[in-house]
Amino acid sequence: MTALTQEVQGAAGTTGGATGNGLARYLVIRFLLIVPTVLVLVSVVFFLMHATGDPVTTAFGDRLTPEQLHQKLHQAGYDRPLLTQYLDYLRSLAHGDFGRTATDNQAVSSMLRTYGAATAELAVYAMAFALAVGVPLGMVAAAYRDRAADVALRLFAILNYATPVFFLGLLLKLVFSVWLNWLPPSGRSSIDVQLELQDRTGSTGIYLVDALRSGDGSAVADVLRHAVLPGVALGLLVAGVLLRLVRTNLIGTLSADYIEAARSRGVSRFRLVTRHATRPALIPVVTVLGLQVAGLLGGAVLTETTFEWKGLGYELAHYLTVRDYAAVQGIVALFAVVVALTNFLVDVTAALIDPRVRY
Repeated sequence: MTALTQEVQGAAGTTGGATGNGLARYLVIRFLLIVPTVLVLVSVVFFLMHATGDPVTTAFGDRLTPEQLHQKLHQAGYDRPLLTQYLDYLRSLAHGDFGRTATDNQAVSSMLRTYGAATAELAVYAMAFALAVGVPLGMVAAAYRDRAADVALRLFAILNYATPVFFLGLLLKLVFSVWLNWLPPSGRSSIDVQLELQDRTGSTGIYLVDALRSGDGSAVADVLRHAVLPGVALGLLVAGVLLRLVRTNLIGTLSADYIEAARSRGVSRFRLVTRHATRPALIPVVTVLGLQVAGLLGGAVLTETTFEWKGLGYELAHYLTVRDYAAVQGIVALFAVVVALTNFLVDVTAALIDPRVRY
């Protein structure tokens, strides 16, 4: 008996070690994939931007003589071979140097810090709204499958996903700012609140955090009022996806044997959905949330432009117009890193929840 017990324990230890090694190997591989992912995206943007023409010619081509234009191109380094510019850019990027913007001569890294906080704040508002709306409505749609409520909610989800975010933003501004005059139509805060928050020592750039730290209730209310419309416009894009996903997963879970057994014992529909079926059905939602980060960043460009929310999306639209290579490449590189890291965290979460994804 002792020999048999030792053999079983040894086999269990071997299995556990193999599982641990499999998880570690999986996580290392997924983490290392971040580098080529970012490299490919940055490279594509680099060559596409250079294919559209240089910012010096775009800005000064009709105001300078050919000699003056050539001199400016030489000073900016745009007259060098494209491959040389590309390798120099990658070398600088590897050292954390994003260069300087061509149009306003500011450090790209400083611009990313300044406006990145605004985009992050908007993304948090949008995701919070999407979770608060998409998950409960998905549960309702699943509970009343193929009934009027389910049909209405599915139509609501499809409309949210299909409607362009800039059109939805304009519609929200028209209704709640122009017609009803309930909410401000643009900006992150009122001018006086903005100046007060920016002048404070140790400002984070995230207005809600800075307003909470100041202890000024009117400033907090002002920041939240300005965040409602852009947060709802961008959040509805993700809410529609979550609604349909939660509904589909929950319907599948409600048909499981243990749910049928609970239903036969007289458990109410509300209790079946909220207590027994919801938790297993929400596991796949965790992975999808990470994938929606890319959608939020893409939607942020149009949302921030529509509401004059001065974040990275707003600046990206501006720098694309003037073909500012360094600024556009820096913003895209940051977006690529954020999306890649988010997907890595999603992979980690999925591997911890379901061991099958490790192999």
